[in-house]
Amino acid sequence: MCLGIPGKIVSISDVEQQLGIVDVGGIQRAVNLSCIAEVGQDLHQHINSWVLVHVGFAMSVINEAEAQATLAVLIELGNMQEELAAMQEGES
Repeated sequence: MCLGIPGKIVSISDVEQQLGIVDVGGIQRAVNLSCIAEVGQDLHQHINSWVLVHVGFAMSVINEAEAQATLAVLIELGNMQEELAAMQEGES
């Protein structure tokens, strides 16, 4: 199953490589923003935006209400802990 996890962009770490730091449940990691970036767009405008993250890519921008609803469902289903553990292992 493919799962997109909501996260909040907290900073831009590398404009040239289109990388941002996304906070997912208190864990921050670099995420590729190329799927949500438009040509000539300042990536910094995405700071504080909510995105769906899948395999290290921000796949789409979502609103905060959608992000919170999705997080609530994931927590309820127990998938959030597994996904967060997998993300932490990827940081090593």
